[in-house]
Amino acid sequence: MTDRPLTLMAVHAHPDDEATGTGGVLARYAAEGMRTVLVTCTDGRCGDGPGGSKPGDPGHDPEAVALMRRQELEASCDVLKISHLETLDYADSGMMGWPSNDAPGSFWQTPVAEGAARLAELMRHYRPDVVVTYDENGFYGHPDHIQAHRITMAALEMTDLAPKVYWTTMPRSAMRRFGEIMREFAEDMPEPDPAEAAALAEIGLPDDEITTWVDTTPFSGQKFDALAAHASQGENIFFLRMGKERFGALMGMETFVRVKDTTGASVPENDLFAGLR
Repeated sequence: MTDRPLTLMAVHAHPDDEATGTGGVLARYAAEGMRTVLVTCTDGRCGDGPGGSKPGDPGHDPEAVALMRRQELEASCDVLKISHLETLDYADSGMMGWPSNDAPGSFWQTPVAEGAARLAELMRHYRPDVVVTYDENGFYGHPDHIQAHRITMAALEMTDLAPKVYWTTMPRSAMRRFGEIMREFAEDMPEPDPAEAAALAEIGLPDDEITTWVDTTPFSGQKFDALAAHASQGENIFFLRMGKERFGALMGMETFVRVKDTTGASVPENDLFAGLR
């Protein structure tokens, strides 16, 4: 036994990803005395600028957007009581197919071995007991999410550590409810075309393939406030429109697939630290 606290490391692509996918577990485990480490891989420069301006639009200054998003990220970390924030500061690659994918210095263009070596150093420093990141498709195909997955899995191979490793996911049943609520709160939202609907139906996993269901409902207010800290990003407005109570009902359960484990804890489980305490 050592005096080192049990440690959760979450590896995310952009400022605001920490709140959407893992805000509940980060807040919950901080409250339970765990050390929480957030690694954010990109600077978020391809996010919205003033007035919702997009990359390439007049008024969109990538450097200013990156600075603004760093400030929002720090505010979110304060809300979630994250112990340590580490930023790799690669340039945001934008959505799949954007010209920014090919920009020198973008995360998508960074050799996996390079990013993994930097992340491995952080892993050796913090020695996490649990590591959380995305699946091989970055949950929905975003290049920076895919790259975060790649460098995380490669970094683990570079160390002598054997943490429990999880990939974020959503149960298909929740994805259906999410779609219904989106239409309720955005009445002018057009119905997706059949190809888009088919692609959306493949996001997440069947409920019985999810190994880990963590109830973070008591911390959903913190998760809501962490998301609100990223006020510059228009895609968050929908969630905030729900209000805290409805948000908590929809987003209070966070779900994962356990892909590495040496504890022998049985699944399904309701605790990322099952078998470790």
